[in-house]
Amino acid sequence: MSFKMGDMAVYPGHGVGVIEGVETREFAGTSQMFYVLKILENGMTVMVPTKNADAIGMRPVVAPEEVEEIYTVLAERDIELDKQTWNRRYREYMAKIKTGSPYEVARVLRDLYILKGDKSLSFGERKMFDQAKGLLVKELAVAKSEPEGKIEARLGEIFSD
Repeated sequence: MSFKMGDMAVYPGHGVGVIEGVETREFAGTSQMFYVLKILENGMTVMVPTKNADAIGMRPVVAPEEVEEIYTVLAERDIELDKQTWNRRYREYMAKIKTGSPYEVARVLRDLYILKGDKSLSFGERKMFDQAKGLLVKELAVAKSEPEGKIEARLGEIFSD
């Protein structure tokens, strides 16, 4: 996947950003091309080697028509929750978030929401819940060109069912 200046892209674990440029930098005598990606959530700038962008999971924002499929994943309730210890579950969920897949992030958010109904989440799980929610809300808002508040309201409807 090739990006150009102004494109929106998702960097796994950090969320949606805008490509501010493509720069050439020299490291150890080797010239390399980088995407300069500014993350929308926190303004952080990430430099991603263009040749590694696919390998690390950098991808375009989901298409607007995929948003309903993601809502369907969030609405699933007939699932078997993992009964492992919180730290093993945490590692598994973190691996899913790091894939950058909006479907995996939605599964983490859904599972933690369901788990939250059964027992209180650990501090790490609460942080992860907030991270997954933030990543998903930002991407879906960009995909649908809607305010984040509208996406959050939709999530509220899904989770109140």
